Amino acid sequence: MPTILLVRHGETHWNREKRIQGHGDSPLTLKGIEQAKAYGRTLAGLIGDVAGWRVIASPLPRCVQTAAILCEVAGLDFTTIAFEDRLKEISTGQWAGRLKAEMDPAELTGSGLDSWFFRCPGGETHAQVSARLSHWLAERVGGEKLVVVGHGVSGRILRGLHAKINPDEAPCGESPQDVVFRLRAGRIERIACI
Repeated sequence: MPTILLVRHGETHWNREKRIQGHGDSPLTLKGIEQAKAYGRTLAGLIGDVAGWRVIASPLPRCVQTAAILCEVAGLDFTTIAFEDRLKEISTGQWAGRLKAEMDPAELTGSGLDSWFFRCPGGETHAQVSARLSHWLAERVGGEKLVVVGHGVSGRILRGLHAKINPDEAPCGESPQDVVFRLRAGRIERIACI
């Protein structure tokens, strides 16, 4: 079975502002940079010898920045990172860049498969995000050792697919920026960063 060490990008300016990101982007805050360093320290302890480990990241700049920092701290080679479009965050369409505080609260309701982020005008549905992540996960082979840098919503869905969690429950999971999730053999282990 493959081993996947999954992390979410560090805090961005838009995260701090409570602005909807989706495929939009903003750089890491100083706190986000420190979170990326903590990922690197934690990964160094989990990985040990870096031989055989590969890093795969969403190509969105907040993940690229997080991956660069954690690689430097963990002793992984940034120049060998593979960037994978299927690991991108859910597209929030016309809502990307909007402040949540400026929106009608009724638009930001729902949970599970009825969560607001699956209903953004021009955005992706749960089925679309799930399909691209399922295809990526199906390509994983036994013995692979991967560090994956991803996002909040897509990370919850990926964890749900890996552990075969009810699709209505997986989007309700947490998406912290100070935890490494170890995905192996259908299980998910939550590891706090140091």
